Amino acid sequence: MNLYFLIKTLHILSSVVLVGTGFGTAFYLFFTNRTRSVDAIAIVARLVVRADWWFTTPAVIFQPLSGLWLAHTDGWAWQTPWLMASVALYALTGLCWLPVVWLQIRLAKMATAASAQGEALPARYWQYARIWEALGYPAFVAMIGVYFLMVIKPNWYA
Repeated sequence: MNLYFLIKTLHILSSVVLVGTGFGTAFYLFFTNRTRSVDAIAIVARLVVRADWWFTTPAVIFQPLSGLWLAHTDGWAWQTPWLMASVALYALTGLCWLPVVWLQIRLAKMATAASAQGEALPARYWQYARIWEALGYPAFVAMIGVYFLMVIKPNWYA
């Protein structure tokens, strides 16, 4: 196996980890929040933060590095419309993801404290949870767009 195919394989696998972990953790926290079980929410929120640090963050870093290297190695011009659109969508995802990370850390801390004290979750938890959820939708749709562009590589010049 040559270097190009090794990097391409790792790029594809890291994209699966990125989107899969993001969707999976969002799914579990979203539905655990609906139970209103403070203890369950505290556990899931802590695990969501951990998954972001262990899996999502390395993939977030590797994706643009490997993607741009692959595009350059393949001979794609940086001005290629599908490549520029992919980078823009990835940037949009990042602009959503950074506050989501901050929110998830706060959600986990609030839930852990409420669980330890046997209290209900504060109103701020639910405010942050709504913002966290609202940021997740455009980020997920943008990543689906990136997948589409990476696979199809549309010829918008025709």
